[in-house]
Amino acid sequence: MTSTDATTTAWRNWAGNVTARPVREVSPASVDELAAAVRRAAEDGLRVKPVGTGHSFTATAATDGVLVRPDLLTGIRGIDREAMTVTVEAGTPLKRLNAALAREGLSLTNMGDIMEQTVAGATSTGTHGTGRDSASIAAQIRALELVTADGTVLHCSERENPEVFAVARIGLGALGVITAITFAVEPVFLLTAREEPMTFDAVTSGFDELVVENEHFEFYWFPHTGNCNTKRNNRSAGPSAPPGRISGWIEDELLSNGIFQVACSVGRAFPAAIPSIARISSRALSARTYTDIPYKVFTSPRRVRFVEMEYALPREAAVAALREVKAMVDRSPLRVSFPVEVRTAPADDMALSTASGRESAYIAVHLYRGTPHQAYFTAVERIMTAHGGRPHWGKVHTRDAGYLAEAYPRFGEFTAVRDRLDPDRLFGNDYLRRVLGD
Repeated sequence: MTSTDATTTAWRNWAGNVTARPVREVSPASVDELAAAVRRAAEDGLRVKPVGTGHSFTATAATDGVLVRPDLLTGIRGIDREAMTVTVEAGTPLKRLNAALAREGLSLTNMGDIMEQTVAGATSTGTHGTGRDSASIAAQIRALELVTADGTVLHCSERENPEVFAVARIGLGALGVITAITFAVEPVFLLTAREEPMTFDAVTSGFDELVVENEHFEFYWFPHTGNCNTKRNNRSAGPSAPPGRISGWIEDELLSNGIFQVACSVGRAFPAAIPSIARISSRALSARTYTDIPYKVFTSPRRVRFVEMEYALPREAAVAALREVKAMVDRSPLRVSFPVEVRTAPADDMALSTASGRESAYIAVHLYRGTPHQAYFTAVERIMTAHGGRPHWGKVHTRDAGYLAEAYPRFGEFTAVRDRLDPDRLFGNDYLRRVLGD
């Protein structure tokens, strides 16, 4: 096992807004090595946190104790074509899983819009895409393997340790260290993406129809404008027709990353220019249609670094809340350089899922890294909480256990399992103390 007993370098997340300085780091190469590292940490009185690629904006993985890096716990353990499942090591990046499944003629049913995260990090924080019928990545879990506070390796599924499985698929790293995940998969399929500009009024007035008529619908509203960009993804009989190499590069790299990076930098230096930049940006992306395998349609490169807050609302409250956000921005001195993203999810049965027990819509707000975000995020959060919003576990928010216990009907079920598996809070940290209580 690779470890450093006196870590002097700080760990930082992708956005750079969270820093931690662990006493030591470990990179176990097997489940047994990980279990030994957990037991040793307990003996030394140190807390333990696994970390993925740092794509969370909260301090969910921060620790002053032992930081577990999953770099050596990667790869596919096995594919069961009869059960249509794949079992994968917890540290495997989603982009490697997606590519490996495609080579096998398989795919996940739904996924988020980036694939840099590890499978354990993405599922533990409730990463999701958009879907009328298909839910988050965690909802596709059929079994998982968990190292608990006493070093026990626990296998969890609907049949084995079902009470743990019911809460551990979105576990926030609070129940133990996930070492492997079994996902449901299906034969690879084609999606046709239709991207087109629409006005804010047209999208919001037709939102319910757009959600019902499309398997995967999402849109982006550009603050300081009445402009939106919409994306509808639906299954297709083919043929495959991916974006042209040059036109795809112009849309996905030059406009969405390169020029957008410059625009954000200019906006940070000269906030008064942001509304003008927004009007130009919102018209830069033209309508296009293409057909490809799922991960090439669902996901996009995200090279412009930002901080983000996202809330899940009852779906029927989404349009009213978004209109309130627009009215708030329009009457405030705020200058917002990033578009606001809106997605949906069906109700699911996971205790701490943001869509637990209710059909949901997500409203996500972003600001360029280094831009003061507190005033904007606070104003948006006030609107979201007034509508019974649930914050994304991996994104900036100020909610605590008192609020969240009311927002989640099965909150007590989660904390009861945590009390049993980790009574001494070996896997605790300040963030978990705030959102789950002691």
